[in-house]
Amino acid sequence: MALMIMIALACPTQGQLSALDQGIARIPLWAEGAPLAVGKEESDIPTITVWKKPESSKQPLAAVVICPGGGYGGLATDHEGKDPAEFLTGLGIQAFILRYRLAQKYQHPAPILDCQRAIRWVRANAKTYNLDSDKIGIWGFSAGGHLASTASTQFTSSNPEAKDPIDRPSSRPNFSILCYPVISMEPPVTHNGSRKNLLGPNPDPELAKSLSNHLRVNANTPPTFIFHTREDKAVIIQNSELYAESLKKAGVEHEFIIFDKGAHGVGLGGKDPVLSLWPKKLEKWLKSHHFATQ
Repeated sequence: MALMIMIALACPTQGQLSALDQGIARIPLWAEGAPLAVGKEESDIPTITVWKKPESSKQPLAAVVICPGGGYGGLATDHEGKDPAEFLTGLGIQAFILRYRLAQKYQHPAPILDCQRAIRWVRANAKTYNLDSDKIGIWGFSAGGHLASTASTQFTSSNPEAKDPIDRPSSRPNFSILCYPVISMEPPVTHNGSRKNLLGPNPDPELAKSLSNHLRVNANTPPTFIFHTREDKAVIIQNSELYAESLKKAGVEHEFIIFDKGAHGVGLGGKDPVLSLWPKKLEKWLKSHHFATQ
């Protein structure tokens, strides 16, 4: 499928909607420039890509903001962006791919500001895309999983008085999907590359602790699906184990799927006859929670 890139304002016009129906649009999250921006180049402009619409459905659809991984230094937008978007489309879920700001220019809190804005943007535009504003999820891979788990544990409430309409809805996701996620920012569990890119070479220990997301889970953390492999040497499975244990203690509904084999960054499993089975478990979970319509 050819990729059609379209830069538009946060609230598309009817003319723009007809183009969205035909393909993909990439939209800046802030029409007037992102907070903390240091320039006006592409790397300074966080965007949300509106994936093609699922087959028509009379009922409002669930939606998912996808956060590709890349160690907070890059974005794996194919196997951790486009592939998940196609997967969701097939289930009748509207997909959005987030391009958040990265090192070398940006560190915390720019990525989480971008992620929270993306969730609000989708929720604020729910009617435009025929979405259920109470079924807005987040899906993150690797460092994108850290971003998604941060969004799931450090969200903001709705603010009806906000001047910008996009800032009025809550940034809390209704569910989260975490694939081989970085969870801790503290050694020895953390992924050192993600930690350095997000926080710098010598971060304040209290800041690192505050972004170790298993320590931030509570009863308001959304239902979560987690996938990891025991063989992952880049982001060790203890990250997911810590998060799953915290979810259990907080009484948060979750499912933790573990495969023995599989290196880091497997995405949806590709052509591997075993790993390619894990998305079926996610599909079952999404259907059991009435997020998938097909």
